Amino acid sequence: MDRSSRNRLTEKLLPQFAGETLFNALARAVCRAGCLPRKELYEAWEVARRVRRRFRGRRVVDLACGHGLLAQALLLLDDSSPDAWAVDQRIPKSATTLEASLNEAWPRLRGRVHHVEADLRDVPLFRDDLIVSAHACGGLTDLILERAVEVGACVAVLPCCHDLQSSDLGGLEGWLDGPLAIDATRAARLRPRGYRVITQVIPGDITPKNRLLMGAPEAAQASLLP
Repeated sequence: MDRSSRNRLTEKLLPQFAGETLFNALARAVCRAGCLPRKELYEAWEVARRVRRRFRGRRVVDLACGHGLLAQALLLLDDSSPDAWAVDQRIPKSATTLEASLNEAWPRLRGRVHHVEADLRDVPLFRDDLIVSAHACGGLTDLILERAVEVGACVAVLPCCHDLQSSDLGGLEGWLDGPLAIDATRAARLRPRGYRVITQVIPGDITPKNRLLMGAPEAAQASLLP
């Protein structure tokens, strides 16, 4: 199966996810919803499981969330988070279809995922939040990182759509290709703000924009998983 496909997952693909793992159960719920590209399922899952290896609990805030699957996957992987806020300037109408399918499979999710249409600059954030975003385009990634740093919250982003004209390349473009220079500069900016930086990648067959940048303030170090 091509994990990078933008074709929608539908009930016809249910036999592909017949296993007993949490991922297969999640995939079946997404197939029944019939509204999400295959690529988004794999991206959300690979980001969520890497984030949960580092950060437990906390209110989840998924910025530039799209359908909000990342927020819900994070709740499934760690039920100690009280709830999740999925925020975007425009939430797809089919997000409610996806949420209903996941709620049917996991009733414990009911009432814990809040979809909010708002400017990302206006969302109230707090130090104890876990702020995440998968493929916030261009400068939105920088905005999300800055908002997390403002309140001293843990953050994880999977950048995409790098804007070489307006982004800070940190003077690294002579050594690194443009998108990598931008992401390296983003990581470097976190450290003097008192953050521990964690860099990983998700599988490249899902997306070539696969660099996962995570950061935690020094005050949160004692609660981090190794």
